[in-house]
Amino acid sequence: MVDGAQMAVDGKVRRQPSRGMYVLPSLFTAGNMAAGFYAITQSIQGSATDQGYFDRAALALGIAVLFDGLDGIIARLTNTTSDFGKELDSLADVVTFGVAPSLLAYIWGFRMLPAMAHPQAREQIVHIGVFACFIFLICGASRLARFNISVNPQPRNPGRPGKKYFVGMPIPAGAGVISSVIHFQRGSPIDNPWIAVVWLCLLVFTSFLMVSNWRFWSAKEVTTGGRHPFQLVAVIVLIGSLIVLYSEYMLIILAMAYLVSGVVARLAYSWSRGRRRSTVVS
Repeated sequence: MVDGAQMAVDGKVRRQPSRGMYVLPSLFTAGNMAAGFYAITQSIQGSATDQGYFDRAALALGIAVLFDGLDGIIARLTNTTSDFGKELDSLADVVTFGVAPSLLAYIWGFRMLPAMAHPQAREQIVHIGVFACFIFLICGASRLARFNISVNPQPRNPGRPGKKYFVGMPIPAGAGVISSVIHFQRGSPIDNPWIAVVWLCLLVFTSFLMVSNWRFWSAKEVTTGGRHPFQLVAVIVLIGSLIVLYSEYMLIILAMAYLVSGVVARLAYSWSRGRRRSTVVS
């Protein structure tokens, strides 16, 4: 008979992780939430003269993205996935990648607008900005809820067979778009109403991508156990070093490239499908 601390899987006896191991992924989830809370505290202290608060809030969200990725990886590697961990991770994501970036996007992009010749125009931009930031929050929360209840979801524009994709942009990537732009500006808030309108459009478009059925690369097939583990590690170290040295440029390039990748994948699928239809008709 197999001991209670062991289990038989595919004919092999494997030892179950100790209860203490289940705490490990949750610690990274707590770090994720702590970074989000720190971003909120920094955002509400920021002003046009104290721009560093906004920059630190943006960097905190970037660190939270790292924690969010690590908790899932560690849970899978240690075989300590649990329903509690999944629920805690979702709640943490709503705070860190929903509430925190929405608040930061509003204060940095709209509330800091200087006085204009037409005060009513400024008020309108700020009011619409509040609505756009809320749209980002509700779309991010909806994206998480859909992810939690979906079983093997398939994007509207399927990719290569055998590869896994996210359906819609993940909420951490959406928060990454916001934080990368703010960090690229080194926290300097928007002072031009036309730039604020562009910012508003970016928020709305990112919100749409999160609730869309478009495919986004999941990176789940990238593992160190592949055919070229050393090359993969070298690439990761190289990218990490570039981020440390040139964070303002690297983070916005990575965030925007990921955003554009989903759009390009959708357009390419529509183009190829239209081409196939025209070939069949002809």
